Amino acid sequence: LPAALREQLRELTNTVRIRPPPRTELDTKAPIYERILDALTRRRALRIEYQGPLDKKSLRAKLSPYCLLFSRRSWYVIGRSSLHKELRTFNLGRISAWKPMQQTYKIPRSFSLAGYLRNAWHLIPEPGADHNIVVRLQPLVARNVAEVVWHKTQRLRFQDDGCLEFRAQVSGLSEVAWWILGYGDQAEVLKPAKLRRLVAQRAANMHAIYNGESGA
Repeated sequence: LPAALREQLRELTNTVRIRPPPRTELDTKAPIYERILDALTRRRALRIEYQGPLDKKSLRAKLSPYCLLFSRRSWYVIGRSSLHKELRTFNLGRISAWKPMQQTYKIPRSFSLAGYLRNAWHLIPEPGADHNIVVRLQPLVARNVAEVVWHKTQRLRFQDDGCLEFRAQVSGLSEVAWWILGYGDQAEVLKPAKLRRLVAQRAANMHAIYNGESGA
């Protein structure tokens, strides 16, 4: 390229930056990524040990991988678990041991990632019918929330007082409850009552912690 154009491009690249969010480092887990990829290619099951976030002991299960997924900050494998007897989502970083098996499996033609996740807020769809949620966000955070597509079903409506009414249809309430709590006293659940109680209970637990009532 001509010198003037090279200099112009150099100046431009120095003023444009992309900052992806932090991600989980999988340097020590590269072998399990490669093993799951191999299992997917050859359709051979794996025997894994998995340490869930709330489990005191590692779980042992035969896993038939259906899909590898990178979402937000981590890699996940979605597959059928012999322990749970259904499709489950496993974080690769929590798989502590694995062993290839000779047993083969088939991925049903009916399987799709979208069908499995349904309308989960992120990765964990919960059994039962979807929930229509309504959250009122105060003016302090309303426009920031409105600038982001948080969920594929979201519908937004600004009110005369500057508040934002956030509506969505979600497959499960636990994940979205954490999102709501992230806005503290600037967000209020209007519907459904079950979600309102869940958020209220978690807020009450936080109040107990910060007021020395938790027994810690």
